[in-house]
Amino acid sequence: MGRLDGRVAIVTGAAQGIGAAFARAMAAEGAKIAIADLDSGAGIVEELKSGGAEAIDVPTDVADEDSCKAMVAQTVEAFGGLDIVVNNAAVFTAVERKAFDEITVEEWDRVLAVNTKGVWLCCKAAAPEMRKRKYGKIISICTGRIFKGAPFFLHYDASKAAVLGITRSLARELGDDNICVNAIAPGSTMSENVLKRTNWMGGGPERTRATRAIKEDETPEDLVGACVYLASADSDFVTGQTIVVDGGSAMW
Repeated sequence: MGRLDGRVAIVTGAAQGIGAAFARAMAAEGAKIAIADLDSGAGIVEELKSGGAEAIDVPTDVADEDSCKAMVAQTVEAFGGLDIVVNNAAVFTAVERKAFDEITVEEWDRVLAVNTKGVWLCCKAAAPEMRKRKYGKIISICTGRIFKGAPFFLHYDASKAAVLGITRSLARELGDDNICVNAIAPGSTMSENVLKRTNWMGGGPERTRATRAIKEDETPEDLVGACVYLASADSDFVTGQTIVVDGGSAMW
């Protein structure tokens, strides 16, 4: 028996990388999964189905309210309800690292539209379905950078610091509905797109490893335990919290 048997989960940005790892882990625990991504999720859906899971591909732009509403509606139509949302979609590897006064207004707005507004819109779309069940788990992906004062990524760091604030405030608003709202703050994680990065202003993987108590590279699989815990009944009395998973670089 899986820890998420009978649960329905949406994972945004799950066509690849960390989001795909979350989807695999929750499916292995019995959850029915909606892959919500701008990129095609057909590959990961077929992978999950071949392993015996139930999964659907739901093309989604989290920065668009109508798209978020459609994401929830399609998930409910397919699986009969909604229990879990993992807000993983973000603009990250496509963002150029640079000094704060070199960031353009257009870049700033693009990052916050997805990374901050997108989290809010997904929560706004999902909450009514969770309220029907008087149960829900919202898990948003933050970053350990916001606890460290790391330079040269101010738009990204601002967007993710806002996610921490959303997590705390929304936990208060949804507590009476028995909906838990938490966040995971990864360190620099060696997903396939991160491994392609060449501009590491402020230090690359070697420097990051040196800041950790556990001096190893972080992989997407290092994050799935925290995600499954926050999605499961094991965390039914945990809300408004942010779990840093970075090998002990930022001790929160």
